[in-house]
Amino acid sequence: MEACQTGPEHVVSREQVWTVTSGVLEVTCGADSEKVGAGQTFVLPPGVVRRIHAPLAAEAHVAMRADGVASVPGTEGTRVLPWAR
Repeated sequence: MEACQTGPEHVVSREQVWTVTSGVLEVTCGADSEKVGAGQTFVLPPGVVRRIHAPLAAEAHVAMRADGVASVPGTEGTRVLPWAR
């Protein structure tokens, strides 16, 4: 993610395991928020609203079953995550 970039608030149907390889991510999942830095791993449970923000440029590896889909609260339908194809 580029510096100061924030992903949309969304829900994913599958558990995700993120490992930050550079930079820092600010992760909000449900009511919890924390900063996760390079070398750290975090797990996002399925079905919980989350948002990821990069205060500085950051990179991460994300592992998830390929059949997961995302949805945005307040909108209809789901979409396949482009990087999960």
